[in-house]
Amino acid sequence: MEYKSHKVPVKKSIALVAHDNKKDELISWAMRHKEELVNHELFATGTTGALLERHLGLPIHKFISGPLGGDQQIGALISESKLDLLVFFWDPFESQPHDPDVKALLRIAAVWNIPVACNESSADFVFSSPMMKASHERRIPDYDSYLRSRSF
Repeated sequence: MEYKSHKVPVKKSIALVAHDNKKDELISWAMRHKEELVNHELFATGTTGALLERHLGLPIHKFISGPLGGDQQIGALISESKLDLLVFFWDPFESQPHDPDVKALLRIAAVWNIPVACNESSADFVFSSPMMKASHERRIPDYDSYLRSRSF
């Protein structure tokens, strides 16, 4: 597989997602990081987005609820290189009816080399990185080249 470079801007596009049992944790984390989040474009699945918007007073691009396809909508943004970071507080103790969608979202983030924070500690690490305040280059797969090599 060949790779190409994708420029990640200073103002990042960030998806904020949380399972039901983790929504309070995500909201609490986001409130502590409001001064950083205000500098970025924020996306979220339905219920999480509404809660974040109400608690933070910041605009959130809201998709439909995760189990109804919101996770897939976020995955589509990732595959179009329109999302720079995924903050996804998922519940490791509870099975979700849309587990295949959750797995697909995490997989697509890995495929496209998107940083993923899955809990408060990892989100704190990501947000304390100097890369959050600067533009940088991210290496992504060159699927056009890959598809050309597969053509018969």
